[in-house]
Amino acid sequence: DKNFGIIDEILYVDGSGGDALYQKAGGSRTPTSQASLDAGDHYLKQDGRSVFKRASLDMAQVSVDILNNNNFKAEDVSIFIPHQANKRIIDVAARKAGFKDEQVLINIDKYGNTTAGTLPLGLDEVVSEKRIKDGDLVLLAAFGAGYTWGSSLLRYGPTRKA
Repeated sequence: DKNFGIIDEILYVDGSGGDALYQKAGGSRTPTSQASLDAGDHYLKQDGRSVFKRASLDMAQVSVDILNNNNFKAEDVSIFIPHQANKRIIDVAARKAGFKDEQVLINIDKYGNTTAGTLPLGLDEVVSEKRIKDGDLVLLAAFGAGYTWGSSLLRYGPTRKA
């Protein structure tokens, strides 16, 4: 049904954050080895202050932009599912984007920072708990290493039976 599904996506990358939020090893440039594990190079490194500022502002701005681009406002959104890295980042991003507390999914207290799994876990949670229904507008926003960030806007629709 063309009335449901992904309406729009916005994705950004800004390499200036390469020194502020990164992981030294574990990728193709520095594959996992016993030496990299012993050195602790698989742990995320970050400059907390600059990451906080960029994450909260960029997630808020991309959320506002995607809504504006599609002629919606924050009050039109049934649920905002932000990346669950830090409660303070979520609170600032949600407030700056114009969301009320009851519109924002918070589950970091249950699962911690689930990194790349944050958005699918959040969407599964609101569906399972029946916090959204067919036709509801859902906004997803995330921020990650390097810096990368983005948002997806979707209209929740009828689930298909296998």
